[in-house]
Amino acid sequence: MRAFKTAWFRKAAKKALIGDAALKAAILEVIQGQADDLGGGVFKKRLNDNLHRSIVLAKGGRYWVFAYLFAKKDRANIDLDELADFRRLAQAYGRMTDVELASALGQGDFQELFHEE
Repeated sequence: MRAFKTAWFRKAAKKALIGDAALKAAILEVIQGQADDLGGGVFKKRLNDNLHRSIVLAKGGRYWVFAYLFAKKDRANIDLDELADFRRLAQAYGRMTDVELASALGQGDFQELFHEE
């Protein structure tokens, strides 16, 4: 199992003072079913003492990607168009090969949070 955050998410989490240890704990909770399953490989997880929401995309339970972060005070949820876009993105991530993943890591598009066998 591997978990990543996108370059955009990395900047947003840093601004919100959400560290990698909290993100790793959150991913483990998502895996255990402690998140809102929005369907199509898209999950919504509360972070930072419920001040923020994250959108996590999954690839068959092997890859988990933090893709989006928003403050609860700024918006209640993502809209249906955004959800459809995240579902398409989850499908695209699901088709990524190991070579494409390595390239995304090398270019800084993804940052790995952890890799557990």
